[in-house]
Parts: sequence; structure tokens; C-alpha cells
Amino acid sequence: GEAVLSAGEVYDRVNPTVVTVVSYLPGGSAGIGTGVIMSADGYIVTNFHVVEGGESCDVLLSSNYRCEAKIVGYDQENDLAVLKVEEEGLPAAEFGSSDLLAVGDKAYAIGNPLGLKLRGTLTDGIISAINRDVDVEGVTMTLIQTNAALNSGNSGGPLINQYGQVVGINTIKMMSDDDTIEGLGFAIPSSLAVRWVNELIEYGELLPQPVLGIEIDRVPRVLPDGTMAVVLIHNVTPGLSGEAAGLRPGDYVVGFAGQEITSTEQILSIRRSLFVGDEVDIRIYRNGEFLDFVMVMAAG
Repeated sequence: GEAVLSAGEVYDRVNPTVVTVVSYLPGGSAGIGTGVIMSADGYIVTNFHVVEGGESCDVLLSSNYRCEAKIVGYDQENDLAVLKVEEEGLPAAEFGSSDLLAVGDKAYAIGNPLGLKLRGTLTDGIISAINRDVDVEGVTMTLIQTNAALNSGNSGGPLINQYGQVVGINTIKMMSDDDTIEGLGFAIPSSLAVRWVNELIEYGELLPQPVLGIEIDRVPRVLPDGTMAVVLIHNVTPGLSGEAAGLRPGDYVVGFAGQEITSTEQILSIRRSLFVGDEVDIRIYRNGEFLDFVMVMAAG
């Protein structure tokens, strides 16, 4: 039901919610990044690497008003940090669901490439891939891939859909010492970022993340009852939720958490809403019959 916005309309709607994050480092230098205002009372999300090592931090609003920011919480592994400024009535971004994205959707980014001189730069492109596993300094992160131009200083800024909703927090641009690489930017999905921000605000750290303990692939197969199964389990990790529930390699997942399963992305989306200890029904097809199990979510 949302209206599709022009690039200018996206900018007008979202830019007031985008801030410049200045992290003051030992020795008198400073790091520059971007952040997004999440609430009118001053909660701001950015990347951890934007504020890493800083002794203090300022936020520069789109109005050029500068205010001191305090770090509420952060998670280095997932490259997320939450800041708080003591201000009221700030313009807050509207966050959309990254789970609804599809490859080819229009995408925009607003940030501060290369520092203060180019503040508030808008770039555009498309969603190039979703649920892309990317190795970031030895940590595998599941990210949104976009060809919207991202450069140093864009980190922590919003990835925006065509409705002016924030659907990701920009985090890295793929680079290489051997090749020239363009159009490979990555963002933390909003469906994960919003959950993590709430946990950082409430607990100061992230809660243990549930894992399924299964590796799945899209391998379509028509079942004897005429229905189509698409999600094949090709590996079950010992000691985790899948093995404990009785799942086996070769099983097809046809139902999960009360939903008929039609894609691997659907399972990943449902998992993002679960917590360690949750009991979840799963229906599988194995050797000519449908079987129902209960998975108890375990920490990864």
C-alpha cells in the first residue's frame, strides 16, 4: 500500500534522519562515519567499526547541529553500535522489512563518503543479492548485497527501498588489492539490525542467537501428492537443534513454524524471529511420507 517514491522524494524523506558520526581517536585524529536516527528521543544506529577505539563521539545532524553522543551498546562481531544523544523531537527513520526484498528491487544509500565535505550524498542502484554470506575479518555475516555506491564514510548509513524505508545498515564495500572492484556493497538486513538494536538498548549486549543446525539448498522436487518441495537438507550438524529433533540429510522441509515452506529465504526469515529455547514445529518429507518434529532452538 506504500507509494513508490522518486529518488528526490526518497532523499527528502530520509536525509533528515541521517547523521554524521565523528569518533575522536587517541592522538587527536578522528574517524568519520554515518548513522541513522531510530527514535525521536535520540537513539542512533551505526557500525561498530565507526566508533571503535574512540575516546568520545559527536553526532552532526542534517541541520548542522552538533551534539555529544554516548555509546549505549555494541557488538563487534556483527559490526553494530547504538548511540544516544540527549535530544528530543528528532526526525526518526521509518524501518521496513528486509525480509520482503527481492533481487532487482530499487535501492538507495545516503551517507558521508570520504568524510565531511561530501555529507548527505545520495547514491542509487538495485538489490543485487539477499542472504549473502560474506567473510568479514574471519566472521561470516549474512548481508544484503547492493550496487548502490558505498565508500569510506558511508559505513553505518541507511540502505533504503523505493518507499523511503530503511531496509539495511550499510557496512562494507568489497575491495581487492589485485582487481578493481565496483558495485559490490553490503548492508546488515534491517530485520536483524532492529532486533539487535533493541537487545543492545535493553541488555547492553546481544542475546545468544538461535541456529537450526541444518544446511539447506533449493532443490525442487514434485512429491507424490502433487505438491512441490524446494528445500532440501543436505547436512545436519551434530549436537544442534536439527539433529536433536531427528532430522536427516535428504529430508525435504515442507513446513516450519506453522508456515508452508516455499523457499530457503523463508526459513531464514522465520529464524530471525526466534529465540534460544523456543519450540518450533517442523514438517518434513522423507522416503514417501510426511513426518512432524519439534525443534528446540539452540544457541550457535
